[in-house]
Amino acid sequence: MTDPAKTARRARHDVIRAQVADEEVEAAEAEAAENAAALDVSLHLRISQSLDAELRRRAAAEHIPTSALVRRLLTQAVHRHDSGGLTSAEVEEIARRVTREELQRS
Repeated sequence: MTDPAKTARRARHDVIRAQVADEEVEAAEAEAAENAAALDVSLHLRISQSLDAELRRRAAAEHIPTSALVRRLLTQAVHRHDSGGLTSAEVEEIARRVTREELQRS
């Protein structure tokens, strides 16, 4: 006979495994979409360890690769700059983040 508590625990674990698998699929799909875009130019830059940690934390919270987050932030910054949002220094700082991530992946 099977213990009801053990059966319930197994069922909860199965649900958790399914949720994790779904999140992994979503992250893989997001990364594949990013990679499918025309990413022809490699950009390298240096950033502080604290900025790197923050970018990694945000990417993990969004379940996407850090490089995908940085590309998105950089794209948003450039578009916002066109409307008078960010300064050149701010855009350059975002570009530095991208380079740091690319160097760490190499």
